[in-house]
Amino acid sequence: MKGFAMLKIGEVGWIEKERPACGPMDAICRPLAIAICTSDVHTVWEGAVGDRHNMILGHEGCAEVVEVGSMVKDFKPGDKVLVPAITPDWNSLEAQAGYSMHSGGMLAGWKFSNFKDGLDSEFFHVNDADGNLAHMPEGMTLEDACMLSDMVPTGFHGVELADVQFGDTVLVIGIGPVGL
Repeated sequence: MKGFAMLKIGEVGWIEKERPACGPMDAICRPLAIAICTSDVHTVWEGAVGDRHNMILGHEGCAEVVEVGSMVKDFKPGDKVLVPAITPDWNSLEAQAGYSMHSGGMLAGWKFSNFKDGLDSEFFHVNDADGNLAHMPEGMTLEDACMLSDMVPTGFHGVELADVQFGDTVLVIGIGPVGL
């Protein structure tokens, strides 16, 4: 399969890799819509998460399920799904304590383009499919579904951390999709 990858710090390009294997609790998906995240830019050009070689990029998108493991109960091939940027191991101590982003270690809940290949390829692997995928609601556009993977939750998380209440007047610096 082909994917768009960080070849090394400061260099990107297309790469050929084996199609990922599906474990018993996992899913293999085919992207339907993807978006580039600023963190991909920081990762490639500044090495923000460390030196990565031949790592397929991308953690924002929606997809179609093409294969599921034997223990997956909620999804089947052909389902259209929302794919969150953060895909923790929900049985980890960190996730159970409410820190899913750090499932398995610091920032280890953020797996795509950090610890494993991301969505910018023909197929990608999703661990713990029942906990890390959501069915795309009927009538939702691919663009809206893609925005829900990382951009909208990041904006809402910032609002929650700032304790913004309905009716408050705020200043948003940055007019990108997270700021919107």
